[in-house]
Amino acid sequence: MCEYCGCQSLASIDELTREHDEVVRLISHLRPAHEAGDVVRMAQAAREIAAVLGPHTRVEEGGLFPAMAEDFPDQIAVLEAEHRQVDAVLEQAADGAVPGDPAWPDRLMAAMELLRDHILKEQDGVFPAALAVLSTEQWAVVDAVREEVGGTLPRPAAVAET
Repeated sequence: MCEYCGCQSLASIDELTREHDEVVRLISHLRPAHEAGDVVRMAQAAREIAAVLGPHTRVEEGGLFPAMAEDFPDQIAVLEAEHRQVDAVLEQAADGAVPGDPAWPDRLMAAMELLRDHILKEQDGVFPAALAVLSTEQWAVVDAVREEVGGTLPRPAAVAET
């Protein structure tokens, strides 16, 4: 993923990036399950992905995207629509459900392909642009939303100085 602009030096972007990395890792578990026809395992992976995406999406849509929407309204609208598409497929496996619709596994795989492309748009476009256009006050809002919603990944330990 993106490492060229320095945006990951901000804790907010670093946490969003780590969540992206975790989602991509979890998506990698779907292909073998899909090929094996293991819908139960696919549903479990979908729930794990949704658990990471829940707080992640709330931070983006509650803090980052509103701050970016004035400068990039069309791009932000597309990203929010993609969130809805992915969420709709993941929600079918919520609460331990195993979707009975025989088309769901293929829809899940298509949604995960969309999600991978979506992640690239954020990593290579939104995050570097946010670094350039957000004010200190807007970053404070992003951080406040993160504090409110939390996250599913452990925060990295501070590097000890020697």
